[in-house]
Amino acid sequence: MLDFATPSSFISAEKPALYCNSLTGYSRRKTITVAIGSVPLGSDFPIRVQSMTTIDTMDTLGSVEQAIKMIEAGCEYVRITAPSVKEAQNLENIRKELRARGYTTPLVADIHFTPNAAELAARIVEKVRINPGNYADRKRFETIDYTDASYAAELERIRAKFMPLIRICKEYGTAMRIGTNHGSLSDRILSRYGDTPLGMVESALEFLRICEDEKYHNIVLSMKSSNPQVMVEAYRLLVHRLDAEGLKPYPLHLGVTEAGEAEDGRIKSAVGIGTLLEDGLGDTVRVSLTEDPELEAPVAQALIDRYTQRAGHAPIPEIKHYPIDPFQYARRKTHEVANFGGLNVPRVVADYSKIPVDDHEQLRPVGHFYLPIPDKWRMNDLGTDYIYTGSRPATFMLPNGLKEILDYDAWQTAGDLVHKFPLLETGPYLINRQKAGGLHPVLNFVSTSLRKVSDDLISALLEDRNVVLVVRTENAHAMAELRRIYVELINRKVTCPVVNLRSFPDRQGDSLQLYAATDIGGLLVDGLGDGAWLATDLLPALTLEERLATANRYNSTAFGILQAARTRMSKTEYISCPSCGRTLFDLQETTAMIRKRTDHLKGIKIGIMGCIVNGPGEMADADYGYVGIGKDKISLYRGQQVIKRSVTAEHAVDELIGLIKEDGRWNEPETE
Repeated sequence: MLDFATPSSFISAEKPALYCNSLTGYSRRKTITVAIGSVPLGSDFPIRVQSMTTIDTMDTLGSVEQAIKMIEAGCEYVRITAPSVKEAQNLENIRKELRARGYTTPLVADIHFTPNAAELAARIVEKVRINPGNYADRKRFETIDYTDASYAAELERIRAKFMPLIRICKEYGTAMRIGTNHGSLSDRILSRYGDTPLGMVESALEFLRICEDEKYHNIVLSMKSSNPQVMVEAYRLLVHRLDAEGLKPYPLHLGVTEAGEAEDGRIKSAVGIGTLLEDGLGDTVRVSLTEDPELEAPVAQALIDRYTQRAGHAPIPEIKHYPIDPFQYARRKTHEVANFGGLNVPRVVADYSKIPVDDHEQLRPVGHFYLPIPDKWRMNDLGTDYIYTGSRPATFMLPNGLKEILDYDAWQTAGDLVHKFPLLETGPYLINRQKAGGLHPVLNFVSTSLRKVSDDLISALLEDRNVVLVVRTENAHAMAELRRIYVELINRKVTCPVVNLRSFPDRQGDSLQLYAATDIGGLLVDGLGDGAWLATDLLPALTLEERLATANRYNSTAFGILQAARTRMSKTEYISCPSCGRTLFDLQETTAMIRKRTDHLKGIKIGIMGCIVNGPGEMADADYGYVGIGKDKISLYRGQQVIKRSVTAEHAVDELIGLIKEDGRWNEPETE
């Protein structure tokens, strides 16, 4: 059995320094304190919540009213865009009106291109946010072959432009966030480091080193991306580099930029933000949803609240050798068992153990539709791969795209070796594998937990080639305990596929999506997992209709997690900004309109950006882009290349669809 010693810090010959205090025991990273008005930030204080206004900054009363809604929803910092000097000047009017109404919440000026606006805003508000990719740097989508000398000369030019802001911030006691965005790295950074987490980190460190030289330390750092996998790697690498260079442990602002709306936006945000919070990283959170900004704060708070009582969880054995590269994605090597592992995409298992499967319609919530005429089954993009029916087998033949998992005793009497497969606990598996005919010849699911990982189990898994392991935990520090199982498997050379099983109460609201996306998505971004299985203890009082609705919600969440982690693209993804004062059209309405026309395009990523600031850069890995460039004017992109300019908004969606058709990626939506 494993040695259950007290959790301690990571030890590895390959990477003696990592990115968090411990991979097994929850511990928040220690940071310096940053003074931001009356709400200080850092590890000595609670993790803070913030959001950003969407009203035109020149609309003083509109901005004030929206800021009050945000504050009353839980925002502890309010960010307001200041794209030019006139907006920066109006921050004073907004601030005065808020203070007159009794609101002292710190304000943050969001700056992209204009040093003059930043220097003015820094005299008015409590914090300024700059993006090093386009503040005093160049972004012309050019590849430049820098020599060491020319690169150093560029840094000196940037220093000269950046120094006035540092001096003003020091004089006025203003904090600064150096916020790198994956999609808006400068040409200089891209030319030397590429479109990588390393480039993101270096972009911020160049500006941070200038601040350090000037003894200015009232700084927060961020590494935001619309791709949670990239975002997680960049934050980890940032912390690693700060430690390696002996720089101060600055607080971190966490966010997945342009996360989108509704379920998808919440899941994507949780995969990125939750994964980092699990390892004790993060001091302030913003969830970027394409919704009214006051709706963001409760989602951020729900993510944060999971960790207020996390310390003191059940102990997890320390990791003496960590075989996973936390800074670069690589899927765990597995052998293929049926359609699990190997090169297969991760599979989804739907829990029907509390739902009788005795009618075709009961499979509709998990994406399988029976058509009486012409007596055929149809499956949509969220058609689950397996259903777990426990001790009650389905009473009819399932469609070819769906298989059934049964408890071992029920499977023994099912008499079907093609569509039905057994689930065994660890002990019965070790016993029955010794018997002739004791296991399914092709596929067996073995449920285990960390405390049941023994030498006997490891030996059996090394020998048997027909087992998919199902890992589960009751530990409050769930992701870390499940990750610890993977570490043991990898270090012991076990290559069987593994399904991540998490069980949650039947919940309304955001909790299911946020918690499941954190616990399972956090594993997937490190390449750990060949399947997702969300289970629930359904209340006996629930009607069949309510149980089926729960199955639908859990199934949709599982597919959403796989998509957010970039491990299985099953639906259209929308990379839409959360709107701000720069936005040139109604983002929520436009996103809904585009979604209505395109949400059947499996695996395509569409960026919907309200202005050129959040245009080709912020939608870094989108296939197509819809970007506002002026009143009633849209530019359409293929990747980061503009294809059509100044298309009228009336025709822009049709033109976007035409572009997709030109590329041979369009298909007509099906009807039932």
